[in-house]
Amino acid sequence: MSLINKIPDKPRDHCGVFAVYGVKSAPIAIYNGLFALQHRGQESAGMVVCDGKDMRYCKGMGLVSDVFDGDFADHLPGDIGIGHVRYSTTGSSSPVNVQPFLATCRDGMWATAHNGNLVNASELRDNYQKKGAIFQTSTDSEILLHQLADPSFFSKRDRIRQALAELRGSFAIVIARKDCIYAARDPWGIKPLSIGKLGDGYVVSSETCAMLQVGATFLRDVVPGELIKISASGIKSMRFAGVPNGRYGQCVFEHIYFARPDSFLFGQSVYKVRTDIGRRLATEHPVEADVVVPIPDSGVLAAMGYAQASGISFELGFIRNHYVGRTFIMPTQDSRTSSVDLKLAIVPEVVKDKRVVMVDDSIIRGTTIKKRVEIMRACGAKEVHVRIACPPTRHPCYFGIDFPDPSELVASGCSVEQVRDLIGADSVGYLSIKGLCSVLDQPQHFCMGCFDGKYVCETHNATNRQTLGKSCGGNVIDRYKRKK
Repeated sequence: MSLINKIPDKPRDHCGVFAVYGVKSAPIAIYNGLFALQHRGQESAGMVVCDGKDMRYCKGMGLVSDVFDGDFADHLPGDIGIGHVRYSTTGSSSPVNVQPFLATCRDGMWATAHNGNLVNASELRDNYQKKGAIFQTSTDSEILLHQLADPSFFSKRDRIRQALAELRGSFAIVIARKDCIYAARDPWGIKPLSIGKLGDGYVVSSETCAMLQVGATFLRDVVPGELIKISASGIKSMRFAGVPNGRYGQCVFEHIYFARPDSFLFGQSVYKVRTDIGRRLATEHPVEADVVVPIPDSGVLAAMGYAQASGISFELGFIRNHYVGRTFIMPTQDSRTSSVDLKLAIVPEVVKDKRVVMVDDSIIRGTTIKKRVEIMRACGAKEVHVRIACPPTRHPCYFGIDFPDPSELVASGCSVEQVRDLIGADSVGYLSIKGLCSVLDQPQHFCMGCFDGKYVCETHNATNRQTLGKSCGGNVIDRYKRKK
């Protein structure tokens, strides 16, 4: 069976986007930006660059350094462009789904790149297919291109805004035209997206760490429900939706796991949030132990905070092999399981005859943590106490994080004591939701549906939807600035 035939109908993506306008050597800047965002997607990478007249692209399967090699930049002249790194959360790893996507409409070329998951994708796709539209990919990201080419939108003055207002779910989108770029963020602000200044030009990025990589200065976040246009006239801000229910739904898992520690996300330092989580975890779940050992890389800062608050020695008991990808974002359970033993190597002398506190960012399926407890036991650890830097993940995510099925979540059907027995630890302590909220600015503006089952927006096609643009009054941009 070919790879194409294996593509599922409804892939969910967790990705990274990067865009530039008015930046010399745009392909090099995009390459460096995507390289900094590689942690957000390791299956494929791509970019589209425009010289004011023509759009050219380079994209393929693999890491950024694999896709863009040799003299690729020489074939992509221009100072405008967008880039994308991707991982597909339901296994739809295929060349046809590599972004950015390009299409020729009546008014020329459009290129789009998307991070997120549209919960009404099936409905929109079905509507277009009934009208005779042909989809080239299996990803929901292609829908925006069909909207932009749709005659019913084409005749409207603000067709991008009109199209975005029909989307439901999570999205951070960048769009390239021959003379400008656009960027938009869903009304709940689920996915991050920021604007920066680079020389006389601008950059847009999923995370601020990519801005630092290219030497750009952070300006501000794209506001939830905002569409921005960057052109020779500068930055133009437009609103396509209000704030549903008067609150945002920023993904808390970005702070816990996905984002790089050197990013400034949702108005807070990821580094500080994670170390503060560790301190709070030590207060909530103290234990007599000899050493605190993190699971690299996303558990390191929480372990540092735990060690600082508890006074227990911090040691690197695991050494990560950086040539193995992040197992949580691998596309299949088989690939995640087979990579567990390759990803980390234990340092036996750190744990032998010791009472160990092992700190990790989360327990999702329980596959990796169980093996790591076992290897600690095999290397002579007297006790293994597991501490988790987030609450139990009991509910599915519908907005792009890779746990859509409750049956895959070990905490969904097990008590904390049962999880402890299953993974073979002496004790297990999860951070409480209250504890997590205590380290977040404006915690009411975060989505914690994976922990408490309370989602900020609809999780599937609903009969009675809110009209987003009418869901609240006032200026969404001013409201967001006041919150910040």
